Amino acid sequence: MGRAMLHPDTLCARAGEKLDRIVGGVTTPIHTASAYMRADVGGTAAYRYPRYNNIPTQDAPAEKIAALEGAQAGLVAASGMAAEAVALLAVLAAGDHVVFQADLYGGTHHFLSVELPRLGIEYTLVANADAASLEAAVQANTRAVYVETPSNPLFHVVDLAAVADLARRRGLVSIADNTFASPINQNPLALGFDLVVHSGTKYLNGHSDLNCGAVVGSRALMDKVRERAVDYGVTLNVYDCFLLERGMKTLALRMARHNASAMALADFLSGHRLVSRVFYPGLPDHPGHAVAARQMRGFGGMLSFELDCSPKRARKAVASLELILEAVSLGGVESLICFPCETSHAKMPPDERRRQGISDTLIRFSTGIEDAADLMADLEQAFARAMRDG
Repeated sequence: MGRAMLHPDTLCARAGEKLDRIVGGVTTPIHTASAYMRADVGGTAAYRYPRYNNIPTQDAPAEKIAALEGAQAGLVAASGMAAEAVALLAVLAAGDHVVFQADLYGGTHHFLSVELPRLGIEYTLVANADAASLEAAVQANTRAVYVETPSNPLFHVVDLAAVADLARRRGLVSIADNTFASPINQNPLALGFDLVVHSGTKYLNGHSDLNCGAVVGSRALMDKVRERAVDYGVTLNVYDCFLLERGMKTLALRMARHNASAMALADFLSGHRLVSRVFYPGLPDHPGHAVAARQMRGFGGMLSFELDCSPKRARKAVASLELILEAVSLGGVESLICFPCETSHAKMPPDERRRQGISDTLIRFSTGIEDAADLMADLEQAFARAMRDG
């Protein structure tokens, strides 16, 4: 059966596997060698080497994520930032220009503001990431457009089909960060994008025990990405490749719970007296709800909310949580909560955070796979304690 005929649950469980038919194990083996004998690969003589990302243990998760995203080829890297960097540097050179939406993950913002100028690459940040606004920022030397949807941490929704259309018309490479949605909920390539990047640390792995990233796209573009990855040495070690492939086997199952819990918690928080605003594309009053409903199969396990209180009282509320853990990162089986101003966007200058709408009482919530009723009860007791003792 061709993989195009298989459902996502089946692709999660089986795509990319590299079974050892001699020994007979039903999981991809971990190939630990750093030196490999000359072999016949695809009818040609070749050497395998971990930095070249051509070890079967490395191929397995790369092919699985490519199958889930509907891509011709994929590559895994040592972190989400490594994946973003090699994707961008595969299509950009000194003298080029790239258009970004302004509300990006803080690490991405830091990379583009610090590293791109050092490489002689210009960029423009667009506050309203609709296709018309992004196109208005295109210059004669623009080579790419980069978006993230839903965005971190305010969950702005970008119309991917419209942005892909503008990129095709203007001869640009379109790149989407699909980390928050996951390939179970959204597939930018199917909507016309050229490259998709993931922080695989998050939903792809799903167990908060691994740092990794991924890039997928057409074989022609991925050849360029792979060359940059080899040059910069962003290799994901084979033990982590094994963990990543294992984590993705349950991705569809996990995302079903994440989607349901986040929707229930968004509804709960929207009606709470201490919460002034909830950011979740599944809510009908979310500005991007209609677009999200059109291009997503589920609204994801991430949300954020703003408390109607002082930063000190907000800090007390989070400190009072008993089940939900205050920690950086997201996408694991355990529920995590954090202040973006202290974590994901700490490197962003305070005035820029304020311009983006990231306040000191904005809280980002990664819903895990615990029972949603237990999570609501934990939030309720923490809010009550903060109001009582604050």
